[in-house]
Amino acid sequence: MIEETKLMLLDLVMCLSDVVDLVAPAVANHHKQVAYIAFCLGRELGFSMKQRTDLVLAGALHDIGALSLKDKIDVLRFEDNGFFKHADLSYSLLKMFEPLSGIADIVRFHHVSWSDMGKYESKGIIVPMDSHILHLADRVSVLIDKRKEILGQVSVICKKIEKQSGEMFMPEIVDAFMRLSVKENFWFQVASQSISSLLIREIRQYPNQMEIEMDAEALLGVSRLFSKIIDFRSHYTSTHSSGVAASAEALARLAGFSDQECQMMKVAGYLHDLGKLAVPTEILEKPAKLTKKEINIIRSHTFHTCNTLHSIHDFAMINTWASSHHERLSGDGYPFHIKAKDLSLGSRIMAVADVFTAITEDRPYRKGMPDEKALQVLQDMADNSLLDPGVVSLLRLHFEEINSLRIAAQKASNEDYKQFLHSPN
Repeated sequence: MIEETKLMLLDLVMCLSDVVDLVAPAVANHHKQVAYIAFCLGRELGFSMKQRTDLVLAGALHDIGALSLKDKIDVLRFEDNGFFKHADLSYSLLKMFEPLSGIADIVRFHHVSWSDMGKYESKGIIVPMDSHILHLADRVSVLIDKRKEILGQVSVICKKIEKQSGEMFMPEIVDAFMRLSVKENFWFQVASQSISSLLIREIRQYPNQMEIEMDAEALLGVSRLFSKIIDFRSHYTSTHSSGVAASAEALARLAGFSDQECQMMKVAGYLHDLGKLAVPTEILEKPAKLTKKEINIIRSHTFHTCNTLHSIHDFAMINTWASSHHERLSGDGYPFHIKAKDLSLGSRIMAVADVFTAITEDRPYRKGMPDEKALQVLQDMADNSLLDPGVVSLLRLHFEEINSLRIAAQKASNEDYKQFLHSPN
């Protein structure tokens, strides 16, 4: 259901955090570790539950503006000078979705050193205390060596943090961290592979803090945010999901889907490439032919889309349509090799919308195809039992309408992308 769905905002955020962390083993669980450490620091400092949940959300999403693998590895250095660009980009993304806009400033300033506060105050900029908490939590996380037993690292971590009290970190927060650091349980939880479950268990004691009404507008809003995080990693993909969403929605309407189903199709279009967050930008932008290993990495993205969205029960149909966009009627698609008899009409529509959008837009290795050639490619795929002939026929019959909607959606997304690339004022 879309019209009366209630979802936990934390579920959506954890879903996104999970797939962002897939890009490299070095960053696995980093966002959730930061979220948990920040939550514990907030509790130690006597913060309200609302403030602590904001810290969890900010921690889980603090590096979403680190768009490449290099960016993500760079921010794992303890000496964090010069990391403001990704923080600004994270801020810009979060401001686009109202339920998360309240944590945007926390994320934007999470690399500001305590000793630099005067520079900001002289410009009339107030850096939230939450940002200083997130800063310390982030740096604690990067000091943890996942290859080693956690308690044996505590002394070294504490010395490094304490040494920076009054310089990199706010003294009051360092004091709170030192009080936490004597508790073995705290460290076992931070290092746990089940840290997502720990966070969810903590937050769900106060369900009203994280439950939001997801009507059609809100659901489209969060799916557009996800699509921007997916697509804005590269100018070659910066408008792809919006084109797929517009094309899929139009095809669904022409196929007789209800208004609600058309909305679901649009959401699925925005989310269909969610798993590409697990694919390094360097592969997405590679102008030369991909290696077998790189192709295998690319082919994993639909599985990651499916696996990530699976945790959100109310997204079951959306997930099916989104994660099936590379399945083919012949059963030769990927990753599930679903054959025609088991492919829903929604999945078939998504596959056509994805191919149509992909072949008409520029990529690193080719220019977008002209209209007639694109239609011929789609027809050839239909003739060879790859795409649904009925859906391809719908596209051909209503080509001008659907193509105009695709172009308009991608043009609007391109304007958003240009604005996103500029640091916020």
